[in-house]
Amino acid sequence: MSNKTIDVVAGALMRPDGSFMLGSRPQGKPYAGYWEFPGGKVEPGEGHFQALQREFAEEMGIEVTSATPWLTKIHHYEHASVYLRFFRIWRWDGEPQPREGQDFAWQTPGQLTVAPMLPANGPILKSLQLPDAYAITCAHEIGVAAQLASLAEKRWGIVQVREPQMSREELADFVAQAAAVVHGYGGRLVVNADPAWCVAWPVDGVHLNGARLHGLRERPEFEWVGASLHNRDDLAKAGELGLDYALLGHVAATASHPGQAPLGWDGFAACLAGEVPLPVYALGGLSLGDLEAARQQGAHGVALMRGAWR
Repeated sequence: MSNKTIDVVAGALMRPDGSFMLGSRPQGKPYAGYWEFPGGKVEPGEGHFQALQREFAEEMGIEVTSATPWLTKIHHYEHASVYLRFFRIWRWDGEPQPREGQDFAWQTPGQLTVAPMLPANGPILKSLQLPDAYAITCAHEIGVAAQLASLAEKRWGIVQVREPQMSREELADFVAQAAAVVHGYGGRLVVNADPAWCVAWPVDGVHLNGARLHGLRERPEFEWVGASLHNRDDLAKAGELGLDYALLGHVAATASHPGQAPLGWDGFAACLAGEVPLPVYALGGLSLGDLEAARQQGAHGVALMRGAWR
């Protein structure tokens, strides 16, 4: 295997309905006919956003006007290692044109209609199934009945049950009720508890606190596994285990962390400097109004606790 490392940018054109574009690799290139997120090599002296704009202009004839950093992946091919920096592209001018003889296809997350995928791009597809906002229950504050009613009203795409004051039996009962509501409208439910408890519960996954995260050697066997992070070491561990997402915070001051200094956006961005192998939600004292700021710092979206139920 070559020791050469190639710096590459790639972008997902995003429509308001959540669909995204894939392109096929043209004849004459390695992996011709495979599907990928369009992009290409970063030229000497180029910034990453500048390289993204140039590649999309050359390959598709469009001008990228708004994009935010998202994930970074290192993938090893026989001919070289590729350092991939993925962006989500929110706005552009023009209509995509196949300037290199490639095909384009708009895709719905979780419902791929084209194949095969370029190996380095395949793992990104699951991340696109995650919504912009992530909700965390607080039945211990607002009451079980009010929490269940609010779940039905708000219809968040992914909900974490976090009720540490409940006994195992109480938690099992609450999870069953919450799952009936969340699954009823097509959402996903994960539980912040011992994974061994959750195996027989009607959940889509588990969420790990810091102690559970660092106590594991292997990823728990659930469809969706996330973790709470506070620093780069936590992020590295989550990547090592192959987790699906993470929550990083707290970004702003919160009632649940009195006296603890928040990360702020600068601290949040510093934690995401370097490789970011999984989607990261910004957490702590935020609202949906902070979504754009979170994206600009490399977050997938925002995680809400009290703010999710107001």
